[in-house]
Amino acid sequence: MIAEPLSLPDVVRLTLTRHEDTRGSFTETWSERALASVGIARAFVQDNESVSERGVLRGMHLQSPSEQGKLVRVVLGEVYDVAVDLRAGSPSFGRWVGVALSDARAEALWIPAGFAHGFLTLSPRSIVAYKVDAPYVPADERVLAWDDPDVAIAWPLADGERPLLSDRDARGEGVSRFR
Repeated sequence: MIAEPLSLPDVVRLTLTRHEDTRGSFTETWSERALASVGIARAFVQDNESVSERGVLRGMHLQSPSEQGKLVRVVLGEVYDVAVDLRAGSPSFGRWVGVALSDARAEALWIPAGFAHGFLTLSPRSIVAYKVDAPYVPADERVLAWDDPDVAIAWPLADGERPLLSDRDARGEGVSRFR
């Protein structure tokens, strides 16, 4: 496993080891020991999986005050995965980082607690699996507006294209509400 810190503190792209032969491939997608060796020592309490069609944008989600860290990977297809720093007092508060994740590359993204997370499906269909290090608490869920001009995420959308959003995601709050 190779850990690549991204431009925001503590957000890390992980390149997993994939073994390929004539039968196909094998990838160890999670190892407590391997993650700890790159500085991510967490006890995960829940696994989640979402299935989306092209153009679906899920996010930008976080929980507060019962925060969750997420280990995200793509099982099928390709997504543009984004994390926004919403940690109180952080020097990078309101900044974002985005990376393309796909099933063609053995990669995962570690998004620590205090970050909003979301993704846009780029392929005809995607399956995204993620582990979380704290239980889901519906009353603590918050949604950052995916198109907040103060954050200005550069989603890979064609001019004039609008993503498909849930009603909840369409009503996300501006970043100023998270201070």
